[in-house]
Amino acid sequence: MNPAEVYILKQEEPYKSILLQLQAIIEAVVPNAELLYKWGIPFYYSKGIPMCFLNQSKDYVDLAFWHFDQMDKHTEHFIDANRKSIRSLRFKSVEDINDEVVVYVLEKQLEINTNPFKLILGKKKS
Repeated sequence: MNPAEVYILKQEEPYKSILLQLQAIIEAVVPNAELLYKWGIPFYYSKGIPMCFLNQSKDYVDLAFWHFDQMDKHTEHFIDANRKSIRSLRFKSVEDINDEVVVYVLEKQLEINTNPFKLILGKKKS
């Protein structure tokens, strides 16, 4: 079993159910989504480009992503948590998941189709 899947299945409820629901949405929206285990958490890649990552922390699950500056809808749902390059959608229960918002973020990430790490590293060199 993939270590990212093990991470998801080892979580306590309600976090496991939240992660499984997000996993189902991501895999339905992102063609050929690749679930990898990086830096101790599940990351989704598409065509070798990081799309988002999942992280259970404290009493919530974050679906985190890059390219916030290019989001033009649903921005009131995004949490910055004092992070410069990443925003997240935060869920404390499965009922908190708004499919429309999650699908929008994923489709926007596919549209942008740019490796966020190259952008971040490029800014640091400037």
